[in-house]
Amino acid sequence: MHLINDIPAFVDKKQCHINVVVDVPKGSNNKYEYDHELGCFRLDRVIHHSMYYPCDYGFVPQTLCGDGDPLDVCLIMTNPTFTGCVVTARAIGILYTKDNAGDDPKIIAVPTEDVDPRRDETHHIDDLGHHMKEELLLLFKQIKILEHDKYEKIEVLGFGSILEAQQEIITSIERFQEHKKEEREE
Repeated sequence: MHLINDIPAFVDKKQCHINVVVDVPKGSNNKYEYDHELGCFRLDRVIHHSMYYPCDYGFVPQTLCGDGDPLDVCLIMTNPTFTGCVVTARAIGILYTKDNAGDDPKIIAVPTEDVDPRRDETHHIDDLGHHMKEELLLLFKQIKILEHDKYEKIEVLGFGSILEAQQEIITSIERFQEHKKEEREE
């Protein structure tokens, strides 16, 4: 099974429940990434300083962003999962970022109630509270601070609404489908 191509983006399109494939578990400073060609996870790098991920970090399958990768997700979990875990989640907002590869938005999501009821009352990005939002902003601005060739190209542009997140999911799915269509035509 190819985790990008074979798992659908939506679990329930009407409710906008998505599948999230976890790359990096909460609390890790290892940056794992799914290798599209090999169909497995690789250790891309260890973060170059003492920062760690305050959330599970992964992607929505069957999506494509402006940076050429699947749509990123910051999944706010009670406990860390593991690399390769698939979690049913719902978006509560979006964090707009850019890096050396281009536009790189991050969906901010929580597990659905049936997965973890502790986030059932978290409906919007502001429900996370000021501190958690600041942690996410800091993570994506500072995570590459010692990767000098990449750091200056990072832009953290701020948060957007749940509706903006849902639109980004749909746009990224459409981009993925168009890309697959072009590949078949070649």
